[in-house]
Amino acid sequence: MEQWCRKALFLLWMLFFAHASAFAQEVESAESADAAKPHIAQLTIDGPIGPATTDYLIRTSDKAREQGARLIIIDMDTPGGLDAATRDIIQHILASEIPYVTYVTPAGARAASAGTYILYASHVAAMTPSTTLGAATPVQMGGMPGQQEPPGQPPREAAEQTSKEAEEDTADTSQDDNADKSSDRSGSAMERKVINDSVAYIRGLAQRHGRNADWAEKAVRDAATLTAQEALKENVIDIVADNQQGLLQQLPDREIVLLGEKQKIAADIAELPVVAYAPDWRNELLSLITNPQIAYILLLIGIYGLIFEGYSPGAIVPGVVGVICLLLAFYALQVLPISYAGLALIVVGALLIAAEFFVPSFGALGIGGVIALVIGSVMLIDSDVPGMRVSKTLIGSIAAVSGLALLGIMYAIGHSLRKPKVPVNQAMVGRTAIVDEVRPELLVKVGGEIWRARCDEPLSEGQTVRVTSEQGLMLQVEPQ
Repeated sequence: MEQWCRKALFLLWMLFFAHASAFAQEVESAESADAAKPHIAQLTIDGPIGPATTDYLIRTSDKAREQGARLIIIDMDTPGGLDAATRDIIQHILASEIPYVTYVTPAGARAASAGTYILYASHVAAMTPSTTLGAATPVQMGGMPGQQEPPGQPPREAAEQTSKEAEEDTADTSQDDNADKSSDRSGSAMERKVINDSVAYIRGLAQRHGRNADWAEKAVRDAATLTAQEALKENVIDIVADNQQGLLQQLPDREIVLLGEKQKIAADIAELPVVAYAPDWRNELLSLITNPQIAYILLLIGIYGLIFEGYSPGAIVPGVVGVICLLLAFYALQVLPISYAGLALIVVGALLIAAEFFVPSFGALGIGGVIALVIGSVMLIDSDVPGMRVSKTLIGSIAAVSGLALLGIMYAIGHSLRKPKVPVNQAMVGRTAIVDEVRPELLVKVGGEIWRARCDEPLSEGQTVRVTSEQGLMLQVEPQ
């Protein structure tokens, strides 16, 4: 009867969830039908560009198109971002069937490094007064940081000398061209390869939309920057607008290149409502997990959780938490530019610190583990992109906690070594026990352990006794 009741309840729950799911789908489809009206979608890039930014931008823009968006505005303020994430966003923009307008806003914002590439790739590039763009030199293989000194750039004296020689050789060759050639020849082969690839990439984006390709190359080679008014004068951007309304008024009938063909933005585009698309819970979760600080903490929790589970099998909680945190950390690290040498040093460091519990080395293993942990933490994120590095404060805090734990271990080991040595067959002598059973055999409980015992006097259950001697697994006790 009980089994039939359980089955009935299970079927009722299944029917309830089925109806609830169908109702939710009907509501969602109804909302989609209502939302599928012509509008302008507004997205936001605020901060470093990483995997979470790419996921938000691509998924949200696809959703906006399905709901009737005829134009997408990206409000951008970024110091730069990761190369892979930036290229994914640019590929999505270039393949779009509706125009993208990238708008650097508010006043004081910037489109540095990766932001400059996205600005060049957009169908319409716009800026608010008092904003800047540029500094697009790729100084790190893992990303495109802004405001950094470009690798392989010749010293000022060498550049001046090159310009003087160029003037003597030919009057038709400009100083900038000679400086660029000198820059191409200097630096390592890998640096030249990365810079030349970035130059070709941004020049292609500029030529696609009829923008200043020469300045784009200068932004990559020399980390050049421009203000909004300078960018408009140099044909780097298309519009300077004080606010979104001013931007929309300048869009109708503007000629753009969409999917390789020249088209005009609809004349009634400024009359459409603007709908803001905020990041959903998935974007927020992805943004949290892929934050280098969070990924680093998850990695350490995962490693130490598994170590504690191995130290005390059956605890379950440390193992479960450790596995979950480690999987989340690996997911985050596989989309971040990490150094595998740094990751290996962190793992080795944690293992050495844990080994101090099992193999007392008077600090040798522990100190080596803390050093490996700190060096690995510094090396872990292989990128100079602002916001995409592990904070030195966090690394110092982890090192301090690990050092204090190590000191605690060393103190406990030293304290145990200073205790007087007791023979194994006399370890229980002098301890207090509780009588557990009297018949058919006397059993006493000592520190949670049940021992067989003998006593010359009658005892009762629950009585407190003291151990006077120990013979093998038999204790001699007396009333206390």
